[in-house]
Amino acid sequence: MSLRQVTIIGSGNWGSAIAKIVGSNTAKYPDLFHSQVKMWVFEEEVNGEKLSHIINSTHENVKYLPGIKLPANVLAVPDVVESVTGSDILVWVLPHQFVPRLCGQIKDVVKPDAVSLSCIKGLQDSSEIKLISTLIQEELGTDCSVLMGANIANEVAKEEFSEATIGCNDDVMGPVFQKLFTTDYFKTTAVKDKDTVELCGALKNIVAVAAGFVDGMGLGGNTKAAIIRLGMKEMVQFSKMFSPTSQQLTFFESCGVADLITTCYGGRNRKVSEAFVKTGKTLDVLEAEMLGGQKLQGPMTAKEVYHVLKAKGVEGSYPLFRSVYEICYEGMPPKHLIDTLSTI
Repeated sequence: MSLRQVTIIGSGNWGSAIAKIVGSNTAKYPDLFHSQVKMWVFEEEVNGEKLSHIINSTHENVKYLPGIKLPANVLAVPDVVESVTGSDILVWVLPHQFVPRLCGQIKDVVKPDAVSLSCIKGLQDSSEIKLISTLIQEELGTDCSVLMGANIANEVAKEEFSEATIGCNDDVMGPVFQKLFTTDYFKTTAVKDKDTVELCGALKNIVAVAAGFVDGMGLGGNTKAAIIRLGMKEMVQFSKMFSPTSQQLTFFESCGVADLITTCYGGRNRKVSEAFVKTGKTLDVLEAEMLGGQKLQGPMTAKEVYHVLKAKGVEGSYPLFRSVYEICYEGMPPKHLIDTLSTI
């Protein structure tokens, strides 16, 4: 069997943490993978020097994951076409709004038998919900699995124990992906319920925004617990509407309840949403001020989901999702969230 070449598409905070894991494991399994891992880097300058050059010379992404050394076999490549040429496994780790453009750039050079795995927690905005994995499959003509879970990137990079769920419906690739991602500190479980795994990863960001509003209003654990409970209920409800074969047990994997809890207590969506309440600044301004080039996913996902619910005439059945959208985009005050909770 020929060795599998791996490319990571994305080099932000989470992308670099994933590169650390993948680089280590490709070296660990020389009978399965090419040792060198290519990582596409959106080229920018840091202190007058190109970021790709810094990563390749110091083995550190000083902008998005400072203080963490990457394996020496991870090669930063600023040309996305060059980075995917000849690769067998494409690991997608970047904001979801950039996926369509990148697919258009690389589709002519992607190997026909290549496979993808998406670590992207978001949805494609349209009149009908489209999963990012589905978008990748349609644009590239390749199968696409997913990896989601309770994974704060900095904690994973520091090798603090955490778990993740691989959604893969392919019996052959499931074990391969587990070897690519599992370490002593990063435990993965593979399930054949890809759509639910991916929906959990996207929808929990809406709930995290609500949790941030709660923190910004100075409310305590009881209120946040109510947000998490209702958020999980709406996540399950939406997933079953989208995918009738959605499996209940998947919500008890890392991608479900675990990711929801950790995101509601940490992570960028909660943090920025808290600041939104406390400062009165817009989400766009706070994203620029607080995230250092990273993107805020929760409000955008709330808008995408609300548009679909509205088109189906079922937005009233999703009071939390609806309230987050109305606060983010229609000028409703944060207290509107609590008013909603008290009337359902």
